[in-house]
Amino acid sequence: MNTEKRRRKAVVDRPACIACGCCVKVCPLQAIEVVRGVTARVNESKCVGCGRCARECPASVIEIREVQA
Repeated sequence: MNTEKRRRKAVVDRPACIACGCCVKVCPLQAIEVVRGVTARVNESKCVGCGRCARECPASVIEIREVQA
């Protein structure tokens, strides 16, 4: 029996990010920030994988992945 826990997290393709801040505005837990005006970064300890950021990203560079908890 596999007891491995998995959770959903937002993952940003940082080199492709256009740093528009749309993801920051829609994140209900303030788990995303734009760093140095260049790229978005996800605080994994805050992110619950709701997907709002991925849906709002105009560059489609955020995806929700299942990761090991």
